[in-house]
Amino acid sequence: MSKRVFRTDRPRSTRPVWQGVAAMAVLLVAAGCSTTRVSGPAPVEDRGGNVTRPPAVVVMPGAENAGKPGYYTVKAGDTLFRIALDSGQNWRDVQAWNNLTNPNALEVGQVLRVQPPSAVASTPATPATATGPSTSPVASSGVVPRPLDSAPPAASTSPTTPPPTPAPASAGADEVTFIWPATGSVVTPFDEANNKGVSIAGKIGDPVLAAADGRVVYAGAGLRGYGNLIILKHNNTYLTAYAHNQALLVREDQAVRQGQKIAEMGSSDTDRVKLHFEVRRLGKPVDPIAYLPRK
Repeated sequence: MSKRVFRTDRPRSTRPVWQGVAAMAVLLVAAGCSTTRVSGPAPVEDRGGNVTRPPAVVVMPGAENAGKPGYYTVKAGDTLFRIALDSGQNWRDVQAWNNLTNPNALEVGQVLRVQPPSAVASTPATPATATGPSTSPVASSGVVPRPLDSAPPAASTSPTTPPPTPAPASAGADEVTFIWPATGSVVTPFDEANNKGVSIAGKIGDPVLAAADGRVVYAGAGLRGYGNLIILKHNNTYLTAYAHNQALLVREDQAVRQGQKIAEMGSSDTDRVKLHFEVRRLGKPVDPIAYLPRK
């Protein structure tokens, strides 16, 4: 009887092993493909048109004229009235030259034209008879109503009206002969840094007179520190200012004559009754005493 011999060293089938290895390899490859290495934020490019840009630079009106002659750059605290006064101009002209719809809406850095846009100078103020009778004074905060004169009177030589005495002679077609705007004594002299005119003492209600023929370019209380104020333009060179009045007796654009009563002395926006009187030459304050007759 023959014996069967069972071999125990028969090679096993390798198919299941290789199938497992292959499956593991597929998993590893798949895992490797699905893994993202992050070394930092990936750049993102928005191709939809929504691009973030730095804030736009705001260009103030008239910036291209900054620093040029005849232009002024607005600073903090400026008002159109003060800019016009310092430039020797009517504030309404400055408003028109710059197309300002609201004269109170100035912005720091804004550049304003403060000289006429044309090379031809504006016509000097020519005194004339008032255009029609007036029945009420300038509507201005704190101004006491007084009836206006129907026509500007001629210069008077009464005690309340100083006689027109020639001022020191000087050259120039635009030079003006001024008279004293009030009869009191000077209590505060001119100081360009602290007092841009002279202060003349007086009593409440004393007459304030036009120092020369001219036209009213401002009458109101909108200029801080001046109270109820009148500004006269005499020609393209000279302005005069009359401040701290209790009543204003003329209106803007009204022609006045030398010696005409234009206001009543008061203490608006100051600590005592007085007239603050300024002479401005091309907008620059000058010592009025040099232009007034010697008392």
